[in-house]
Amino acid sequence: MTEPNDVPKVTDSRVLAAMSHPLRRRLLDVLKVHGPSTASGLADRTGQAVANISHHLKVLAAAGLTVEAPELARDRRERWWRLAAPELRWVTGDFDDDPARQAVAGAAVSLALDRQIGLVRAWHAVREQREAWNGAAFSVDKWLHLTPAELGELEREILALLERWERRDVPDDGKAREPVFLFAHGVPAEP
Repeated sequence: MTEPNDVPKVTDSRVLAAMSHPLRRRLLDVLKVHGPSTASGLADRTGQAVANISHHLKVLAAAGLTVEAPELARDRRERWWRLAAPELRWVTGDFDDDPARQAVAGAAVSLALDRQIGLVRAWHAVREQREAWNGAAFSVDKWLHLTPAELGELEREILALLERWERRDVPDDGKAREPVFLFAHGVPAEP
């Protein structure tokens, strides 16, 4: 199923399970940030063995999350991989119809939060070594009074803003640009 803005929506718990493994999630992120790669290139970026990367790429491909990119190969032995879709979306409520599917969705939420928090913690562990970024990196939290429809509207506005930044023409001004991780959650809660 495709969302209105053509972002594929994951509704198959087997696909969600395939993307909810820590290394496979990291491989998806590396392919998103750095583009298509070989298993060797991904092994270099992740510090994993090539055989391990190859196995996980096959799992991702079987789930339809990655595809081969043979046009990038220099010879028949070289295998390149890319994301099947640049973005994916899934909603935990879509998996509430079955306890097993619900467990997979719960595990996926937990892994995503662990990954997101881990990336922020890693930044704080080395931030003194990256002084130029100290004034730019930020965190924010707000308490808002919203209906579910208003939270949905806020999500669409945030996604549109992020989409504008993601798709902008990057100026050729000689400035070094690094990957920046940004995440936000909007959930009903009590202080």
